[in-house]
Amino acid sequence: MRNNLSRIIVKGGILSPSELKYIAETAENLGLSSISFGSRQDILFPQLIPQEKINEIDKIEIIDHNNASSENIVSSYISVDISSHTSWLTGDRYLYILEQFRYLPKLKINITDPKQRLVPLFTGHLNFVASEHENYWYLYIRLPNWEENELYPALIYSWDIAKVAHEIEHMLQEEPETIEMIFDLVSDALDTNNRTIDKPLDVPFMPFPYYEGMHKIDMDKYWLGLYWRNNQYDLAFLKAMCDLCSEYKIAKIAITPWKSFIVKGIPAEAKLDWEKFLGKFGINVRHSSLELNWHLPVANEEAIKLKKFLVSNFDQNDISTYGLTFGITDYARKAYYFTSIVIEKNKPPKSLGDFTIRDTYNLLHAKNFDPYTREYEVYVQDVDMVELPGLLMELSKIYFEQLGTEKTEKKVISKPKEEQEFNVHQCMDCFTIYDAVFGDITQGIEAGTAFEDLPESYTCSLCDATKDSFVAKKIIKQMN
Repeated sequence: MRNNLSRIIVKGGILSPSELKYIAETAENLGLSSISFGSRQDILFPQLIPQEKINEIDKIEIIDHNNASSENIVSSYISVDISSHTSWLTGDRYLYILEQFRYLPKLKINITDPKQRLVPLFTGHLNFVASEHENYWYLYIRLPNWEENELYPALIYSWDIAKVAHEIEHMLQEEPETIEMIFDLVSDALDTNNRTIDKPLDVPFMPFPYYEGMHKIDMDKYWLGLYWRNNQYDLAFLKAMCDLCSEYKIAKIAITPWKSFIVKGIPAEAKLDWEKFLGKFGINVRHSSLELNWHLPVANEEAIKLKKFLVSNFDQNDISTYGLTFGITDYARKAYYFTSIVIEKNKPPKSLGDFTIRDTYNLLHAKNFDPYTREYEVYVQDVDMVELPGLLMELSKIYFEQLGTEKTEKKVISKPKEEQEFNVHQCMDCFTIYDAVFGDITQGIEAGTAFEDLPESYTCSLCDATKDSFVAKKIIKQMN
């Protein structure tokens, strides 16, 4: 994983074409050819920027990615007009609320709409979620040392959000332990226009949206979603796109938490010009939905390879994952999940002799496959990478079988206890295992095919190493 990143705060994930162009030009002047997007709707430079260079830049806030002194505010502004949203919550309303933040927050703040699925509701320390009452918000708090979100016992008025957030940050030195303590301290310090909570938050279940390509907003406007597999957005393209936005008086560009961005308000008469523009740069805007519903750690090549391997399996087996989202995480990263299914890498075991130990993974899924429940159940534990595609396909089928029916609790499959020895072959380039029990579904090799019976043209499913790169090994598997 690359940790040498610099981060640019983009309040609410919203910026103007001129701001994005300035950031692209700044990156170019620093010798970069691309920039990336982060999961909190921010912008990442793929290297640490020297402090003397930062001091020369007076228009943008650049922060060391590992520096927790400032956090970005996440917002659902991006979903307005392109998906379901709370009727009173307009794009202008988000802009007015964000304008009240005249400081860089130290806590992660989410300002979100429960009627959309593109931006997660509960991944912040302070999670403001729109209610049905105009200009009033639920507040769910999970301070850095808290394990769970706690509901603030009153609805917050829109114009009080920034000052309530600032006051909660101010009291962190007192280390408040309960939501009641926070409520009392805020009430003593501020004169706020609270409202009584008269009903629990209702978060309707909806499938995850397709957010790429050109789509109609109304009779005379379109929105465009753009996604790069490697999350490295070419600076020349971004600068030219910003100029095109300015030409057609498009005021805002919005970054998604899925490391992509959306341009809204493209006039109908400009649609052909935009399509020509995308074609000129060779931009593909019709990725499979299998590609778009993944959340990966930033700049993690291993996670990108694993995603590619799994998506390839889904594609070859014609598996639908519509409505599902997937996340990849590991033992070293304390994660607050917001995807339907989580692939969790285990801590590497100690090596045994000359045998290279393979990574193992756990699969978890949100209760009822709905991440907004914030409850995750273990499906399997300690499985090899080659077993993941089949298990994920099982989960996908279970999800579709349960749609529209009563959900039942899943049985947790705990660690098996019996051990059995197996003969396998391991690629010495990337350590992928070929196990005759499973075959290789990515290359049409049926289960039960011995390694000796593989064609000489066979290559590793992960790194394309030739057949003679595999070495016979014995492994011990824990069995039920």
